[in-house]
Amino acid sequence: MTDLPVYTVADLEAEPRFEVDAFANDDAVALGLFGIEVIRERGLDLAVRVVLRGDAVFVAKLGSTGPGNDPWLAGKAAVAERFGEPSLLVRRRHEEAGTPFDERDDVDHDVFRAHGGSVPILVDGEVVGTITMSGEPDVLDHAASAEAVRHYLAAR
Repeated sequence: MTDLPVYTVADLEAEPRFEVDAFANDDAVALGLFGIEVIRERGLDLAVRVVLRGDAVFVAKLGSTGPGNDPWLAGKAAVAERFGEPSLLVRRRHEEAGTPFDERDDVDHDVFRAHGGSVPILVDGEVVGTITMSGEPDVLDHAASAEAVRHYLAAR
């Protein structure tokens, strides 16, 4: 197995935000297809889901992923949507503060899962959706989602 990437809060804050002036269903599909390219290039075993305004516009489950990934896809996306930041950044901020996210009593931990893999999509500063990946260690899930975002933004 390859060495897992290590992300600090500073590393994650330095990543470009996924902010665009418009994002529609066709954009969600294009982003999802970039996600599939990244998954295949890296030889990963991941599910990818792109949600726009509460609607799962794009879902693909590659390799051995399946229904067991659904709660993870939804939980990571719920974190990215609520906090407006990548789910891994939310987790790392809590770890750095010494207050693990899993110990928060103001969130339903069956709904919110602060593990890497989800990146919020912003239009005019508002979270309108997410791209989320699940199936590998969460730092790989994040790396794949972030790379799909970079490919999408570069192609615009």
